[in-house]
Amino acid sequence: MSLFKARNWWSTILGEKEEFDHGCLCLANVDNSGNGQDKIIVGSFMGYLRIFSPHPTKTGDGAQAADMLLEVDLRDPVLQVEVGKFVSGTEMLHLAVLHSRKLCVYSVSGRDLICIQSIDGMLMVFEQESYAFGRFLPSFLLPGPLAYSSRTDSFITVSSCRQVESYKYQVLAFATDADKRQETDQQKLGSGKRLVVDWTLNIGEQALDICIVSFNQSASSVFVLGERNFFCLKDNGQIRFMKKLDWSPSCFLPYCSVSEGTINTLIGNHNSILHIYQDVTLKWATQLPHIPVAVRVGCLHDLKGVIVTLSDDGHLQCSYLGTDPSLFQAPNVESRELNYDELDVEMKELQKIIKDVNKSQGVWPVTEREDDLSVSVVVSPNFDSVSQATDVEVGTDLVPSVTVKVTLQNRVVLQKVKLSVCVQPPLELTCDQFTFEFMTPDLTRTASFSAYLKRSYTPSELEGKAVVSYSRPTGIPRVIQCKFRLPLKLICLPCQPSKTASHKVTIDTNKSPVSLLGLFPGFASQSDDDQVNVMGFHFLGGSQVTLLASKTSQRYRIQSEQFEDLWLITSELILRLQEYFEKQGVKDFACSFSGSMPLQEYFELIDRHFELRMNGEKLKELLSERAVQFRAIQRRLLTRFKDKTPAPLQHLDTLLDGTYKQVIALADAVEENQGSLFQSFTRLKSATHLVILLIGLWQKLSADQIAILEAAFLPLQEDTQELGWEETVDAAISHLLKTCLSKSSKEQALNLNSQLSIPKDTSQLKKHITLLCDRLAKGGRLCLSTDAAAPQTMIMPGGCTTIPESDLEERSVEQDPTEQFTNHRHLTADTSRPDLRPEDCFGNPQLTRALHSLRLVPSSLATSPQEAAWDTFLTPAALPRRSTSGNLQTPCSPKSLPHLGVPEPW
Repeated sequence: MSLFKARNWWSTILGEKEEFDHGCLCLANVDNSGNGQDKIIVGSFMGYLRIFSPHPTKTGDGAQAADMLLEVDLRDPVLQVEVGKFVSGTEMLHLAVLHSRKLCVYSVSGRDLICIQSIDGMLMVFEQESYAFGRFLPSFLLPGPLAYSSRTDSFITVSSCRQVESYKYQVLAFATDADKRQETDQQKLGSGKRLVVDWTLNIGEQALDICIVSFNQSASSVFVLGERNFFCLKDNGQIRFMKKLDWSPSCFLPYCSVSEGTINTLIGNHNSILHIYQDVTLKWATQLPHIPVAVRVGCLHDLKGVIVTLSDDGHLQCSYLGTDPSLFQAPNVESRELNYDELDVEMKELQKIIKDVNKSQGVWPVTEREDDLSVSVVVSPNFDSVSQATDVEVGTDLVPSVTVKVTLQNRVVLQKVKLSVCVQPPLELTCDQFTFEFMTPDLTRTASFSAYLKRSYTPSELEGKAVVSYSRPTGIPRVIQCKFRLPLKLICLPCQPSKTASHKVTIDTNKSPVSLLGLFPGFASQSDDDQVNVMGFHFLGGSQVTLLASKTSQRYRIQSEQFEDLWLITSELILRLQEYFEKQGVKDFACSFSGSMPLQEYFELIDRHFELRMNGEKLKELLSERAVQFRAIQRRLLTRFKDKTPAPLQHLDTLLDGTYKQVIALADAVEENQGSLFQSFTRLKSATHLVILLIGLWQKLSADQIAILEAAFLPLQEDTQELGWEETVDAAISHLLKTCLSKSSKEQALNLNSQLSIPKDTSQLKKHITLLCDRLAKGGRLCLSTDAAAPQTMIMPGGCTTIPESDLEERSVEQDPTEQFTNHRHLTADTSRPDLRPEDCFGNPQLTRALHSLRLVPSSLATSPQEAAWDTFLTPAALPRRSTSGNLQTPCSPKSLPHLGVPEPW
């Protein structure tokens, strides 16, 4: 921080959220007044032109209304403003305004010429109102700063090769016309001279600005502001001096120095500091309230040397250098002798108080029960009369929206309270950011916005969050979070139930079934009494879900053609059932799930998501290769164009055009795959929520255990380029299997890979998920404590029976009731092969693991087959069967699953 600050003489803020650059500021007597006073002319990228005549103001006062001479909307972005004699027949000054595609001269006359540099490297020269000629700069790639030297009659610029280049006006005038650039090589050679550079200087960096300074007729200097250096050049391109800068500059302005033979330069930087150099010597540094993008020096109301700065957000300030005298005098300190005995007694008392407070309240002090700010959210029960949905991609004609109101009430004075609201895609909000000021206590502020479905697929959650961040009067930051739930009717409509479906889930309860018309009052398609136990839901994304309630049992079935769409209706059903029985005063209501875990359907969604991830990586690699190829062809073409003796292109232009089309096509494919990946990840999250819910109902997990599952299966809100869902979930599940769900100390000693990377396939992840369900079925419980990671018992929890999946398993259970197990996959072998020996299984690891999971081989078999006692564990009669085709089969029929409770006809 600088000791001296720029003293504010006059300042104002221009517009709201406007942008400016270094060409948007000019100082001149634009109205040709007799007093010769300079005026401030400012143009903005929003198209506004303002002219100010500042008057000195008192401290704390802003700009007065009389200071603004003109404010007009030109309806086009203003790139640069200059004052000069731009109109023939008069000596009056006029204002030239450069727009993106046109140049306008306003009430100005003069004999100055105008040169405009286009973005493709063309210099267009205007002689007053007439267009003179246009020339293309050689080896041009990107436009750089451009300045004109009147002493040498040259245009000086910095090219993309990081070279300062000078072109004589005479050479420009007699060079090849830009309009004939597309002619043949022979016509181009005969139509005029080649545009030859006068001199060049390699500065090794891009330039921010160029300024030509000539304070006498004998010499002039070319000042170039680079990204890290400041150069002063002679007319012939030789370096007069240079200065290495230790900060990033933003603008500069050379001006005449009081010392003869020296030049002063104002340089602003991104640290909001303005440096004043005399040649290479730092003479002054002053602090500014903003980062300047343009700086000028002028004479305003007989005050010479006023520094005018402009920021990119429209902060315009007139400053002068110097310091204001400080009238504050420090009072005399009364000297007295210190009594160290009294200080020791006081210190001991304070230490005792601190110790007592820490014992009673802990490390952190107990806060008041009444919060500084209270937040509540109310979701309207009805749709908006006029839908607020915009730019929707849903196939239906009308997408409804619902209003959400967030109410904030403060207890103390709070400033800059920020409210952020978020919902799960494809749900969208009309506004999600709000800022409030609570200048007095007990104020109420309300923020209203609408929520709607933006894209044609189903969200994974209907829950939203309203997060409020603020700072307490003591400076401590605080965050308050409030959750709300959007209505189900926002994303689906009632429809006719479907009798058939590919995916079904059955939820058991311990209470009598409830009428679906009472649970879902807004989704009844018919009023017949026969339809009270059946209801259909049609999502706006296109899929349908059917909900059935059993007439004779305490079960509910949810079925659909899409597995992931079962989640929202299932969770909504359980939530509404809990609310219904709470209102009835029933406290022992519970839901359970006794069917088979739908892991195969879940694995299909995982494979689809992983396939899209791999496709995205391949497309990005191809896009990178085509981009490298495109740049290589560009270099070859630039080499051909720069050659003094033209050579045939050898179809390089055709190759460039084809590569460009491939790059565009690959970029479109990457965007399309990214959209499909995001949609697939949303569906995967819905299916993951459903699987976690079913596991919790199946094993009657507590809320803490379900939270651990959600943290393991849903660690990411979305996939990123560095981290994906598959490797993150695999690491989390592996950690659970090696800690709280481990079967032996050997598993606990295994170390996880500390570096996550995209896997080759999903087989390992699916294996770990299956193993997680298997260990939970065998009595494993989830916990965060490492002490609980003890070997798990094989006894099923109370109230659970075994889950045999074949006749072989049923016989095994009958023979040894103490050895119970749950298996999700089976391996069959051929009983007609009496020559099958245990040694034949060692070449097939999959068969070995399957036999081990069926308790047909000891656990030591996988490591030391010589010590295995096969006679007592494996007999030919106990072997599973093999199909006639030789493929391993997994027979599973309803008759072999008596514990699943096959539902009666619906």
